[in-house]
Amino acid sequence: MQTSDKKVIFSAVKPTGALTLGSYAGALKNWIAMQDDYNCYYCVADLHSITVRLSPADFRRNTSEMLAMYLALGIRPEKCTLFLQSHVSAHAELAWVLNCNTLFGEARRMTQFKEKSKRDPENVNVGLFDYPVLMAADILLYQAEIVPVGEDQKQHVELARNIAQRFNSRYSPTFVLPEPVLPRSGAKIYGLQDPVKKMSKSNDNPNDCVYLSDDADTVMRKFKAAVTDSDARVAYDKANKPGISNLLTIYSVFADVPVSAAEKQFADGGYARFKQCVGEAVVEFLRPVQAEYRKIAADKAYLQSVLKTGAEKAAYAARKTLSKVYRKVGFLEKA
Repeated sequence: MQTSDKKVIFSAVKPTGALTLGSYAGALKNWIAMQDDYNCYYCVADLHSITVRLSPADFRRNTSEMLAMYLALGIRPEKCTLFLQSHVSAHAELAWVLNCNTLFGEARRMTQFKEKSKRDPENVNVGLFDYPVLMAADILLYQAEIVPVGEDQKQHVELARNIAQRFNSRYSPTFVLPEPVLPRSGAKIYGLQDPVKKMSKSNDNPNDCVYLSDDADTVMRKFKAAVTDSDARVAYDKANKPGISNLLTIYSVFADVPVSAAEKQFADGGYARFKQCVGEAVVEFLRPVQAEYRKIAADKAYLQSVLKTGAEKAAYAARKTLSKVYRKVGFLEKA
């Protein structure tokens, strides 16, 4: 079903808050590495974001800042299709058709819906329940074969496969079946204050997260205050030493060394020196990224041109799939 020899990838991040080290390690690092070898569709998932209550002004700012950070990190519009989800109406249109080909029981089993419902019981909206079907539309529109995701999103890609298989069986082959791909390292970065929970950009405790926009002093302060244990031994042991294991993972990602090498490097030192070095590795990584970010964020015309070009490329591909779906379902064509 593909006209290019390159496999197609789709991935997206919601602009519900500033990007964190976890956002980079779990998703964006892989985006950057894949854009040379794959046909990549990367988007800012703004439609998904409104399942939670957001200030419109903050939402607009977060969206623009996220796009600028994508570019500063090394996402290249000339190498991939970079766009806003809401700028391609086919996402919402296909989601409705897929809703009618998704069983209530399989949607109800989604773990993230259960977790988020418990976290915010006053805002258990239909969009939150239907979130995985919109995600399936995101993926299937572009006939994506590979979907780079964190562990918490793998179940959603599996649902997309099930929906695609059902549609293909009912109407004839239409969609490529996507495969979730977890990053080889740094798949999940945990909080600095609560190292058994994922580092999240929507966390209420800003000291639990290190944001890609944090200045050097803030980064160092957060790492110095990171939760560890009383053992004073730097070793990777996720079950018994979650804080130290998390810091080793962070150091591995941002210093670009294997965890085993980091263990040896800090075997004879205490936690204070180790945390200092982890913080310094992150600061050095972020220094050129933040400089590039400030330059890009100030160039509004460039950002608008990236969005316009990306939306046009994405809409062209999406419309081909949606037209095929509409025809197979039985909708009359426009005159």
